[in-house]
Amino acid sequence: MMAGWRRSGQEPEHRSGISVGGNNFGALQNVVGQNISHVHQSAAGDVQTADAESVRELLALFRAEVDSNESTLHHVGALRDMTNTVESSLASPVAQVGALRGVALALPALVAGTAVQQGGEALAHAIGGMLG
Repeated sequence: MMAGWRRSGQEPEHRSGISVGGNNFGALQNVVGQNISHVHQSAAGDVQTADAESVRELLALFRAEVDSNESTLHHVGALRDMTNTVESSLASPVAQVGALRGVALALPALVAGTAVQQGGEALAHAIGGMLG
C-alpha cells in the first residue's frame, strides 16, 4: 500500500502538505503563505546557452528594475556594482570569466525575496548560459 492511500475505515494520515511527486492539485504556497504561480523548475544540467547580446538585453531590463525599486532594496549598491561588472566585462575584448561567474553565483542570493528577483535570476541564468 502506498503512503497517503487509506482503506475505508482507516484514520487519515497526518502529512506535512509537501509532496515530492504524484498528482498535486491546488495552489502552491511558499513559507509566508503567498501563492506561487508560473514556477519553472530546472536541473543543474539544464543550462541553455546565451549570447552576449541576450545578456546585455537582460542587463538593461534588470538595471531598470533596480532603478524603479531602489527604495525597497537592501543591497542596491551591490546590485549596481554587479551590473557595472557585467557591463564592463561584456565590453572588453575577452570577457572576464571569473567576474561574470562571480556575479552569476552571487546575484540570486541578493535578489531573493525582492521585487527584482525574477530579473536578477534571469540575468544570472543567462550569464551562466553564456559561460557554459
